[in-house]
Amino acid sequence: MSPAEAAWIVLVLPLIGSIVLGLGFKRWSGIGAGVVGTASVGLAFVFTLVSLVSMLGREEGQRQIASSLYDYVKVGGVDVRMEILVDPLSLVMLLVVTGVSTLIHLYSVAYMRGDQGYTRFFSYLNFFVFSMLVLVLAGNFVILIVGWGLVGAASYMLISFWYRRGTATTAGIKAFVINVVGDIGLVLGVILLLRHTGTVDFLETFATAKETFGESGDGSLTAGLLLVMVGAFAKSAQIPLHTWLPDAMEGPTPVSSLIHAATMVTAGVYLLARLHPLMELSQTAQTVGMVIGALTLLVAGTIGLVQTDLKRVIAYSTMSQIGYMIMGVSAGAYFASMFHLATHAFFKALLFMAAGSVIAAMASEQNLDKMGGFKKAMPFTYGAFVIGGLALAGIPPFSGFFSKDEILAVIGEQGGAYWLLYVAGYVGAFLTAVYTWRMIFRAFWGPPVEQAKELEGGHLYHAPDHRNPATGELEDTGVGFPGPEHHIAERAPAMKMAMGALALLAIFGGLLGIPKVLTPLEHFLEPSFESALHHPVHPGGGLIVVGLVLGTIVGVAGIYVAYLIWGKPLQQGEAATVNSSRWQERFAPLHKLFLNKWYFDELIDLVIVRPVRWLGRFAHDTFERLIIGGGIVGGTTGAVRGASAVVRRLQGGYMRTYSAMVLTGLAVLLVSFLIAS
Repeated sequence: MSPAEAAWIVLVLPLIGSIVLGLGFKRWSGIGAGVVGTASVGLAFVFTLVSLVSMLGREEGQRQIASSLYDYVKVGGVDVRMEILVDPLSLVMLLVVTGVSTLIHLYSVAYMRGDQGYTRFFSYLNFFVFSMLVLVLAGNFVILIVGWGLVGAASYMLISFWYRRGTATTAGIKAFVINVVGDIGLVLGVILLLRHTGTVDFLETFATAKETFGESGDGSLTAGLLLVMVGAFAKSAQIPLHTWLPDAMEGPTPVSSLIHAATMVTAGVYLLARLHPLMELSQTAQTVGMVIGALTLLVAGTIGLVQTDLKRVIAYSTMSQIGYMIMGVSAGAYFASMFHLATHAFFKALLFMAAGSVIAAMASEQNLDKMGGFKKAMPFTYGAFVIGGLALAGIPPFSGFFSKDEILAVIGEQGGAYWLLYVAGYVGAFLTAVYTWRMIFRAFWGPPVEQAKELEGGHLYHAPDHRNPATGELEDTGVGFPGPEHHIAERAPAMKMAMGALALLAIFGGLLGIPKVLTPLEHFLEPSFESALHHPVHPGGGLIVVGLVLGTIVGVAGIYVAYLIWGKPLQQGEAATVNSSRWQERFAPLHKLFLNKWYFDELIDLVIVRPVRWLGRFAHDTFERLIIGGGIVGGTTGAVRGASAVVRRLQGGYMRTYSAMVLTGLAVLLVSFLIAS
């Protein structure tokens, strides 16, 4: 089987799973829907491996395969084919998407058990994976846009999954609207590029890029790329189009894990990596990508320091880590950025799964201020969280240590103003270590809360029933499940298996790319980046060693600071909230700024939302009522209505009326002739 044939099967399997579950949702019972959903994505992973093995059997010069089923549309001299592009870059994305998604599906089989929308959830989840696969495998800009839009629609359905909660539907709408803004930018950018290249095919566009736009690009290329980057920034939650991502935590925890680890937010990184032959022709576009990535990783890191919602802290962590990747891929660190994309998927999915286990034990409570003491009560979850936290903080030999520092080494090697990005990266790494271990200390250390005591005693905490005051009947609060019996890793084999596999990947994933020692991922990706006009930067050995040592020191320092502020007081029996209050008072202005998320929501509301609402009201009260309703359109319709009323009276159906009208007309004609003569 060829790599392309296997890739087509990979693409179709999640779609079949989604359709089967969606059409037969009333007939599925128990965990059947979960098994079908997991099996469809698991088989997609198997066929991804088949495609990989087949690809490895080819010469490096034959590892870019475009496969077309039929002509999608032919218009204006542009031929758009239903085409996929299978190359090392798309295969790496396939491995990450299908592999991690399979583990998330497996985790969901137990975690979502008991939810009223169990079958619907897996149908949506399969559709989400299918949408991401369309985006990743697209062989031209049009199919890419289709996949891009499908991912946005799927994310809306999953974020709003518990639609009985107003906050969930609001978060879904917010994510959808912001991503539509990005979609508009992407489409406009593609149209601008198409005007000059005359093709939407990736390989044809890249082959003629230098001839079309010149050695250093031109204004049209830069404008097109900046518009495309709007789409990338929206999908990957980069400043200022990032505000949807924290609110997306309203969806079930497996959704958060899937969006943040393997699918949606990585789409922007993949897009810029795919378009690297064009990006290298525009220094302006590269600079914008680097600056936005650096700002995002710093801003998100500061916000993560003060958030009390467990899942939102991890969400801001994702936003920060994607900032590293955007900065890296814009600076030419292609291999390092894709390496970090893969390792990040491992430890971020693990962190979300561990967080879900804690939240389930807390009966859906996500506030860190109300957690504590789960270290002994949930040792497996604690161990998984620690492994994920060490990888995220960049502590050797965990995977995040190698991938993140390699991005910074490539940036530092270029010197000059790039050193500012280098320093920003390590400041962000320090913040990452602090907020990550703040979560661990506050959730797992200190005196056990009531829920942790129940678990230690062999029982499970149950939230009180929610009943309608009028009828006394149990109400669906939108939380999704009635109790955590099957929703903690300690007592759910499926959750434990998924988390265990990801923990191993978080530990040993660094073997994919140890700088100067073991670089199988870099070697595999070389054919995808051989079209680069400038060869990717390879940092010197000395800078790599300095970076790895510095990264270790920064990570350990961050963990130590978190221990002094939260870990040590908790160990001594002091309440976490008391010690936190002291630091809040000491740095009150900064704490307020970070707690309010740098006021981005308020700024967007002031600059965009309010003016648009005012314009809408003005248009309704003036243009709509006075001009449309009572002016030009209203007057015209009134005249037509009056004339039709006269004609309607004349058309009464009586013969005598018609005869009188004919005789009257003849009389008028006769008088006219007599006068004229």
